[in-house]
Amino acid sequence: MSETHPPTFRRAVVALAGGPGDERIVRLVSELAKPSHGEVIAVHVVEIGWSLPLDADIAGRSEEIQSILDAAEGVAESSKMRLEAVLLQARDVGAALVDEATERAADLLVLSLPYRKRFGGDFAIGRTIPYVLKNAPCTVWVVREPIPEGEA
Repeated sequence: MSETHPPTFRRAVVALAGGPGDERIVRLVSELAKPSHGEVIAVHVVEIGWSLPLDADIAGRSEEIQSILDAAEGVAESSKMRLEAVLLQARDVGAALVDEATERAADLLVLSLPYRKRFGGDFAIGRTIPYVLKNAPCTVWVVREPIPEGEA
């Protein structure tokens, strides 16, 4: 009988969206990183519209953004792990996540997917996850939130 071991990685980039899925994926990756002392980088990307310069001052949203990064650090600390919190400004969230994973030589990129339906009832996956799945240079995990009660 063969033993099963949890997956290991050296460096994981975790995409923070500011929703309830952030805690779930930070906790998951932190727990899996612990045995192998893997590095965890939590990235929140602020999408900057084409009408603004890429280096536009986002100070009006800085308190909200800081709370997203602080929450991720708190979840990792509760797992006795340290994570590096990174804020990026970009035109496209998916491209920014793929670039960050590439630059950091990550071997894992983790995103959360809220359970959402569009008008008409179709399940909505958005455009970031398909882009990341197609272009990321590493393993990609998409962690979908549970279906809310009453919607199954």
